[in-house]
Amino acid sequence: MSDTAQKLLHESVGSIVLIKLRGGRELRGKLRSFDQHLNLVIEDAEEIGSESTRRLGTVVIRGENVLLISPARE
Repeated sequence: MSDTAQKLLHESVGSIVLIKLRGGRELRGKLRSFDQHLNLVIEDAEEIGSESTRRLGTVVIRGENVLLISPARE
């Protein structure tokens, strides 16, 4: 992971982020932690669907499944 990407992720810890995953799934939640492999721990996670939102709670996401991480609009 580049230094710039790591710095941006450090700044996002504790903030709400939007995560796009392989397979078309999207999650939103508070970024708690991450590692050099881009494994993520997300609190208060919600799966965002086209018509509904499903609450997931705390989730761990394997870095190989992450396509995009973005600050979420609140």
